[in-house]
Amino acid sequence: MPPTNPARRQALADASIELLASSGVHGVTHRAVEKASGLPPGTASNYFRSREALLVAAAERIVELHLADTDRATDRATDEAADQAVERPASLVDLLTESLLTAATTLRDRYLAIFELQLEATRRPVLASALASLEGAAVRITAGQHGKLGLTTPRATISALITFYAGALFTLVTSPPGSVSREAVQEMVQVIVRGCGIPEEESGLGEHRHSGHP
Repeated sequence: MPPTNPARRQALADASIELLASSGVHGVTHRAVEKASGLPPGTASNYFRSREALLVAAAERIVELHLADTDRATDRATDEAADQAVERPASLVDLLTESLLTAATTLRDRYLAIFELQLEATRRPVLASALASLEGAAVRITAGQHGKLGLTTPRATISALITFYAGALFTLVTSPPGSVSREAVQEMVQVIVRGCGIPEEESGLGEHRHSGHP
């Protein structure tokens, strides 16, 4: 019967994510994962029989973390507007700027790991299947975020927004650490939002211009 210790399984998956970010796909081995997680030799192979299984576990863990963080970020943005009675609620520009900035700084390793997995998934169908849930949820989650913010963004526009966001995310995450500034990210977001044709009254573009931002 396979091991059922959730804490150890999670520790191995988290170590795999760290190794993906620091060493790439080829750095994810059973021995390296055990060393990074501080678990005894043989533990990783007991939970994951192959390197592919380790990569799938990392992908599934990333999906879990991403969905949880996305929900928290959206709830925080809407709760702050309600609880603190601010003059204006968080705008789309604010939300995307904070999301990209956090991804490129605080969560940089996670997104480096995602990019490594996405490239490897072109050669491993089972890994592509694990990551598909992340891609498949993107439109649904983004639409839900926009709804919580009171936006009426069409689905086609949301799909375009996600595509541009992904390109910006890759550029920022692969930039040298410490080189990403909030101002640069906000300018990038404003270009994306304008390019998607989202009205100023819904995106927050006008508010940023009138308050002295670019």
